[in-house]
Amino acid sequence: MPATLQSNRDEPKLAVSCHAVTKTYGRGTAAVQALRGVDLEVRAGELLMLVGPSGCGKTTLISVIAGVLGRDAGDCVVSEHDYREMAELETTCFRGRNIGFVFQAFNLIPTLTAAENVAAPLIINGMKRHAAVHHAGEVLAKVGFDERMMRSFPQDLSGGQQQRVAIARAMVHDPRLIVCDEPTSALDSETGRMVMDLMRRVALGKDRALVVVTHDARIFEFADRIARMEDGRITKVENPPPRTNESSNGP
Repeated sequence: MPATLQSNRDEPKLAVSCHAVTKTYGRGTAAVQALRGVDLEVRAGELLMLVGPSGCGKTTLISVIAGVLGRDAGDCVVSEHDYREMAELETTCFRGRNIGFVFQAFNLIPTLTAAENVAAPLIINGMKRHAAVHHAGEVLAKVGFDERMMRSFPQDLSGGQQQRVAIARAMVHDPRLIVCDEPTSALDSETGRMVMDLMRRVALGKDRALVVVTHDARIFEFADRIARMEDGRITKVENPPPRTNESSNGP
């Protein structure tokens, strides 16, 4: 076999590939360039953390990757699909099946219970309501919810509990890519570790990947790689610190 073919076979499969991505908000003198030619690759089977100061473009970048926000220029391919090559309905269907997004503001539906909020992506994708709510309960149990909490409405839950609902909702339909904006910001240390261990199990699944925006240095060790961002650009991609004995004993 030619060396070039062997080399290509050995390269890791990419879940996300961004090249020279730009995004500007506003026009004229009020324009703010949030992304200034971002290059970033996320490998299948990894948990990549995106870190950097507030306002450097992290949330804009993951919104582009998740298809929530359009880009001005550059290439962004997710699971071998480019949003620009899909019609609006195709994009919506692709995101509904393949992308899970944990919003920093949670974005829970106030008139639905925790279990119903988590079940929503399954129902949208065609699953019967009873089966969807049952599966949602199984996922919520993995993030520490009991049956009473599953029946609670968002306004009756703490900020940390709402955040766990948002995380469960992003994982419930087994998406290829989960994108998280500060997923542990409202969680105590023990719950944060539990959630990150669960996310690592998801990330290690075949053809799965996670991108986590965070300022929480406590969870850096759960990353496979850390991408540092400043002024709308990726400045460095590095290995995380070694995992502690406490976290390495997890799954």
